[in-house]
Amino acid sequence: MKRFAMVVVSLTALFLVPFTLSGASVALTRITADLHTTLPATQWVVNGYSATFAGFMLMTGSLADRYGRRRVFLSGVGLFSICALVSAAATDIVVLDLARAAAGVGAAATVTGASAVLAQAFTGAARTRIFGLFGTTVGLGLAFGPTLAGLLMESFSWRAAFGLPGVIGLITLAFFRFLPASGTAAATRTDWAGAATFTVGLVLLILVFSEGPELGWTSPLVLTALAGAAVLFPLFVRIERRTADPLADLRLLASPRFLALCAANVAIVAVFGPLVVYLPSYFMATQGVPAAGAGALVILLTGPMLVLPILCGLLARWVSPSAQVVAALVLVGAGAVWFCVAADYAGPLLTMGAGIAIATGLLDGLAVSSLPADQAGMAAGMFNTVKLTGETLGITVVGSVLAARTAGSLGGAAYPAAMDLVLWALAALCFGVALLVVMLFRIPEPAAPRRFTTTPG
Repeated sequence: MKRFAMVVVSLTALFLVPFTLSGASVALTRITADLHTTLPATQWVVNGYSATFAGFMLMTGSLADRYGRRRVFLSGVGLFSICALVSAAATDIVVLDLARAAAGVGAAATVTGASAVLAQAFTGAARTRIFGLFGTTVGLGLAFGPTLAGLLMESFSWRAAFGLPGVIGLITLAFFRFLPASGTAAATRTDWAGAATFTVGLVLLILVFSEGPELGWTSPLVLTALAGAAVLFPLFVRIERRTADPLADLRLLASPRFLALCAANVAIVAVFGPLVVYLPSYFMATQGVPAAGAGALVILLTGPMLVLPILCGLLARWVSPSAQVVAALVLVGAGAVWFCVAADYAGPLLTMGAGIAIATGLLDGLAVSSLPADQAGMAAGMFNTVKLTGETLGITVVGSVLAARTAGSLGGAAYPAAMDLVLWALAALCFGVALLVVMLFRIPEPAAPRRFTTTPG
């Protein structure tokens, strides 16, 4: 009973994290009007949350291993919930954007803390099943965020889409005793330099794509941010190779299997994240449907997550995980092409949704199983950082293209052509990564991961 309660508490808090990401997408235009601001400023409600979510994932994963899985999880849920309530009460776009950025830090701690808690409590086949539920929960939060947020908006206001998750998050904290206590803290130092360079570099890169269409790609702010990101990301790699206790164990990338899973992960979320965020506004602008109706249409994309991840687990006896991953990428790419050439959206959305659902049920479990249980936080942190970085950059770049092509309105006659351009590019990405996955899975795994030499200076 206690283990069941632990899973319920962990997955409930986990569901709230992606819900407020995709749910916020439905509210963007209404927030812009209500707070008398501009669309680029409002897009930071999504981009700021995504940036800190991705940027702090490695840090919180490391902290979960070193200072306590339950402690990090509870701290994350608390910070996320308080910031969600502040977002619901905000009357100024700057306050809202800052609260959302802080909520992203809490979200990172919630996800890595939950994954580390569950990895500690379950082993073998049970862990595989639990992480199937883990990935499905994240997918469902993204999937039904637009629909539920649309209903909340039409029944109350956009503020309810932040307030309700905040209240539910605080309620889950009351059940902390069902979570297992962590072991002794590890005697290692936190890699603050690596955390700072990665997080600031990612935020600067997002700033480039978010503000480029509004300020101009040659504006001093955009060029300075681009230069900063170009310096910080190589510096992050250098720091991680040289430090004794790296935030990200880059030796994992020497594994062809892990690298293939990361590449597939990036391609899938680079399609799913932007579509969940921008399809509601697309349907509202081109089909004239209300917010709740736009969210309901997105269920065609997200509905397969209710069934297919479970079926994929059953099919694993006959179909290898690598074949399922490749099939998922091909389905997503084919659905994106179909969306561009079809007059009806149901078939393309269901096809893409099927591919996304297959990947959702596989990738997290396969990745976390690549490291021993005592490094589960590092494995989850690194893989989720790859996922969220791809998703964040996908949302930001797609938003930048759509804003530039529609003169910053996310509407008008140019919107369909802009969406088609995005989907053709995303389809090419999926097909290319599918070929890469096939090649990487054919490369034998090294007998032992190559160790980087720690050098002074």
